[in-house]
Amino acid sequence: MSRYDRLLARSFEVIEQRYEGRDTILYALGVGAGAEELDLVYEPSLRAIPSLATVLAYPGNWYARPEVDLDARHVVHGSERIELFGPLPVAGHVTAVPRIVAIHDKGEGRGALVISEREIRDAVGGALIAKVTQRALCRADGGIGGPGTPPPAATPLPKRPADRVLPVPTAPNAAAIYRLMGDGNPLHIDPDFARQAGFDRPILHGLSSYGHVCRTLMRIWPERSIHMMDARFTAPVYPGDTLLLEIWERPEGVAFRAHCRGRVAMDNGEIRFADTGNCAGD
Repeated sequence: MSRYDRLLARSFEVIEQRYEGRDTILYALGVGAGAEELDLVYEPSLRAIPSLATVLAYPGNWYARPEVDLDARHVVHGSERIELFGPLPVAGHVTAVPRIVAIHDKGEGRGALVISEREIRDAVGGALIAKVTQRALCRADGGIGGPGTPPPAATPLPKRPADRVLPVPTAPNAAAIYRLMGDGNPLHIDPDFARQAGFDRPILHGLSSYGHVCRTLMRIWPERSIHMMDARFTAPVYPGDTLLLEIWERPEGVAFRAHCRGRVAMDNGEIRFADTGNCAGD
């Protein structure tokens, strides 16, 4: 059996998580919520930011497990997609079983794109709450085998000026807070480890930037529910940086892109709303 076949056949254990309102608040703080955002940080009116789904029943750095047979030292988080099937509960008991759903081999020396997903379900009734799809570029695993089909193309951004451009600040301690969501990668907290990885200091988690953007967009359209969010991670962001968020309004939602330090940090961003409101067209 080839590495390609072994990876696709790889089974994962069930992940079970109980979370409370304080965890939902901690997540909000890790993606930039302030004390004035009472519905995100205060129990009586608490609601969950949709991107909280990214940390529910989170499998951690499963790429580093010896039995998975990937070179975790050269794995880069490429993109993240969430699909929600109703408002996220602010507290709950959930389960998920991660699985590898596709591998796109770019060839020897060029890496492979490994796509995994997990369905987050209510542990008691089994209702589907959310689905999370993660795409990872395994830079040292080209030549893994398989049919060699190219990955699906990213959704292109509109070819017109953005409808809105907004600053999205991050706090200097954003990574120190966000790592409490379950991502213990020392790249985001340990200066020595960060320097060994080629950075002058710890970088912010891509999913923290993702959450900062999600929080910003839900504030612009508070009356609408996010059904899907997808984005690619294309350049590092440091805690304390400000993202410059470009937003294009569409009938079904919005497209977005975020710049930081003169580079595109998040690209091909897309949000679809659950309803059929009246955003402007392209």
